[in-house]
Amino acid sequence: MSQERRAAVLGHPVGHSLSPVLHRAAYEALGLTGWRYDAIDVTEDQLADVVGALDGTWAGLSLTMPLKQTVLRLLDHVEPLAETVGAVNTVLVQKVGRTVALTGANTDVHGIVAALREGFAVAGDHLPVAPSAAVLGAGATAASTLAALGELGCTTPTVYVRAVGRSGPLQRAAHRMGVSPVVRTLDRAGAEIGGADIVVSTLPAGAADAVADQLTGRPSGVLLDVVYAPARTALIAAWETAGGVAVGGARMLLHQAAEQVRLMTGRPAPLAAMDAALRDALAASV
Repeated sequence: MSQERRAAVLGHPVGHSLSPVLHRAAYEALGLTGWRYDAIDVTEDQLADVVGALDGTWAGLSLTMPLKQTVLRLLDHVEPLAETVGAVNTVLVQKVGRTVALTGANTDVHGIVAALREGFAVAGDHLPVAPSAAVLGAGATAASTLAALGELGCTTPTVYVRAVGRSGPLQRAAHRMGVSPVVRTLDRAGAEIGGADIVVSTLPAGAADAVADQLTGRPSGVLLDVVYAPARTALIAAWETAGGVAVGGARMLLHQAAEQVRLMTGRPAPLAAMDAALRDALAASV
């Protein structure tokens, strides 16, 4: 298929992103020879101009921080899940006559659910019907995590944050999705998270190191750390050393990108090809 189409990941900074690796591998496997995927450094102040310049040659955008919430006011439509979560990581571009319509979607929730299911498969356990869960962080990815947990049957997760007073946006998002989190300070996490069926750290690289240092007991559940560089974070290392099963952020990245490919191309994502390309890229970066 030689039709020329464009897509890109936007963020600031964005040079570290592995999204181009995943999407380009998908295009090659699907025979989409006219498709290209770039990484474009865009700040919040620049986003409106970039989005406003999109035309019918574009298929879509992937969005990383700090743009997942800023983009909401720039879209024509927002899918219900993304609206509920309050975060868009995918923009779909559709031609409408001589202009385009922009639809916001959230594939992070899909990626989190798929990564956690992988973790339980590795552990050889069945995912509980109503799992207990702990979430580290209060940003956009934490909101997506609460939606994923709700999908998995957990409606009363414990959320650990640096400052409880700054968790208002996350708690409002939780209310929209029918989830009732218990919010505690991050300094309590190391002593408490080991007993949860599911633990998801949405903190940036290095920010969960103190939790790793304070981890006590033998973990009984599955940990997902959304950081993918480094692949084995201090929290993952501590969790596995204590006997728990952990999943790195690369698995979430893979599955959310696969869903983006499906939405943008209208074809099932070639997951095996994308997975192989991601593994090669991660190995080369070590």
